[in-house]
Amino acid sequence: MSETTSKFSLGEWSQRLLAAIFLGGQVIVHLLRGKIHRRNTLDQMAAVGPDSLFIALLTAIFVGAVFTIQVAREFINFGAGNIVGGVLSVALTRELTPVLTAVILAGRVGSAFAAEIGTMRVTEQIDAMLMLKTDPIDYLVIPRVIACCLMLPILTLLSLVTGMLGGLIIATNIYNLSETVFLDSARNFLGIWDIFSAMIKACCFGILIAVIGCSWGLTTTGGAKGVGQSTTTAVVTALLIIFISNFFLSWLMFQGAGSAFIPEF
Repeated sequence: MSETTSKFSLGEWSQRLLAAIFLGGQVIVHLLRGKIHRRNTLDQMAAVGPDSLFIALLTAIFVGAVFTIQVAREFINFGAGNIVGGVLSVALTRELTPVLTAVILAGRVGSAFAAEIGTMRVTEQIDAMLMLKTDPIDYLVIPRVIACCLMLPILTLLSLVTGMLGGLIIATNIYNLSETVFLDSARNFLGIWDIFSAMIKACCFGILIAVIGCSWGLTTTGGAKGVGQSTTTAVVTALLIIFISNFFLSWLMFQGAGSAFIPEF
C-alpha cells in the first residue's frame, strides 16, 4: 500500500510540475500582450518586499556574523586576516545572500500564494472569476510573478549590505581586524559582475517561487486538507528548484579555469 501511494504521489507531483512549467509559458505570453493589473501588482509588491524585509535582514546579519566566525580565526592563523572581508563579500554575493533570501521568500511568500489561490480554487472563487470573464492568470498570477521578480533582487541587495555589516561587527570586535582593511579587502575582491550575477539569480528565483506557488494553488483539490498539502508541497518544490537552478546558474556564470577573484585579461 505504501509503495503504491508513493508512486501515485510522485506521479501527481510530476503532473503538477508540468502544469507549473505550462503556467510559466502562459505568463510569458500574457506579459507580451501587456496584460498587467497594476493595482494588484503594487499590492503584491508590498506583501513580498516590505513585509519580508525584517526577517530577510535579520537572517542576513547572522549569516554574515557566523561566516566570519568560521573563517576569520583560520585565516588569521595562516596570516591571511587581511582577506577575510573579501572572502565574506564574495561568498555572500555569489551564493549565500541570493539563495538564503530566496529560501525565506519561498517559505513566507510561496506558501502564502499556494494557500490563498488554493483556497480560492476549492471554494470555487476562481470558477466565479471565469464566469465573469476575468482571467485568473492576469488577475492572480502575473502580479505575483512581477512582484517576486522585482522585490527579491532588492531584498537580496539589502541583505548583502546587512550581511557585510554583521561580518564587520564580528571581525572588528572579536578578532580585532581593522575596519579599513576589512572594507578594502571586500572592495578589491568584489566586482560588478558578482553583484550583477546575484541580481540575475534573485530575479530567476523570484519567478520560480511565484510560478510554483501559484501553480500549486491553481491545481489544488480536496478542500481544506488539499490546501494544506498544496502549501507544503509548493514550498518543498520551490526549495528543490531553487537549489537545482542555483547549481546551473553558478555553473554558467562562474565555471571555467582561472582565478575566481583575479579577472582574466
